[in-house]
Amino acid sequence: MDLKLVKKLLDLISDSEVDEVSIEEGDFKLKVKKKSDAPASAPMQFQMPAQPQAPAPQPAQAPAQGGSGSEGKSGDSQPEGDVVKSPIVGTFYEAPSPDSDAFVKVGDKVNKGDTLCIVEAMKIMNEIEAEFGGTVQKILVDDGQPVEFDQPLFIIKK
Repeated sequence: MDLKLVKKLLDLISDSEVDEVSIEEGDFKLKVKKKSDAPASAPMQFQMPAQPQAPAPQPAQAPAQGGSGSEGKSGDSQPEGDVVKSPIVGTFYEAPSPDSDAFVKVGDKVNKGDTLCIVEAMKIMNEIEAEFGGTVQKILVDDGQPVEFDQPLFIIKK
């Protein structure tokens, strides 16, 4: 399911008087519950992802951008590749489940629309798809690592 469609659905539900919606499309299932009686539960959902994400991405990004380690050199040596960035805040997963193979590995060729990874946000698994075809040059995030909005995830050479 398209991430933009999910966002539109969430906006529609939040503006409506509907309290619960369940959608199934193939093996994709989405269930949204809205409770106006229990406002205390909503802040907990927003606070839990924000706490581990605030400290973790900042130190991880700082050495890669300003450090002189191998990650910084690799990022500088591949400027011809295009960067795929995270469209949302969440947790990065390289595979659909812990016992599955990664969606992509360095050196893999991808086509537009291929799934690159999953970013989990508020218990919703969002598939991040390639916006263009090319070869994966570098994966910039470790499996299970929190990611910020607009954080670089992959370098893909067209």
